[in-house]
Amino acid sequence: MKALLIEDDQTIAEFISNGLCEAGFIVKHANNGIDGLDLALNDSFDIGIIDIMLPQLDGLTIIEKMRSNKINIPVIILSAKRSVDDRIKGLQQGGDDYLTKPFSFSELLARIRALLRRASNVTETSTLTVADLSIDLLARTVSRAGKSIVLQPKEFALLEYLMRNQGHIVSKTMIMERVWNYNFDPHTNVVEARISKLREKIDKNTSLLLIHTVRGLGYVLKVPDQANFQ
Repeated sequence: MKALLIEDDQTIAEFISNGLCEAGFIVKHANNGIDGLDLALNDSFDIGIIDIMLPQLDGLTIIEKMRSNKINIPVIILSAKRSVDDRIKGLQQGGDDYLTKPFSFSELLARIRALLRRASNVTETSTLTVADLSIDLLARTVSRAGKSIVLQPKEFALLEYLMRNQGHIVSKTMIMERVWNYNFDPHTNVVEARISKLREKIDKNTSLLLIHTVRGLGYVLKVPDQANFQ
């Protein structure tokens, strides 16, 4: 899952970003309204967390412009304003939820997951499945052939990305940008190392291998009899 965070208070932004990353989200952060709107219009996200009072462009204007551009991801408004009128205004201008500062991260995360469930039109879980491998995106659980597999947050994010791109080759650069959220360093072996650990957990004790290396191109998650691999 990928989250857009637009918040100018650095302490709050780090608090939210760190918590979401630990929960398995990829977070892109902007500390002003102009940069935040640019991210919203030119990237894809599953959820938005947007402060109202921002430099250069306020949060409600950002949400209004997102909606006018057919960007309908769920949005949680953050604000120090507690009045009913402020809440109503935020929801009327396109916000899906309204959280007043200060707040606990557990409450924010619970609201995010509730909005994601609603956006996915599911009541209990939202899952991705390939063959006998299944991941629950909301409960953050993984199973294969009915047996639970424990993954670290980055391993979960990597597996989710591979499963969302089932049958399509993803390069090391694409993985670094999506899972680690920074530019590719050709000298790092972090992708290879994580893929190796993920293989040990996902393809262990089975003849049906799902994670494949495509030499010179990247990696693909797919049932092997559906494609030819080099």
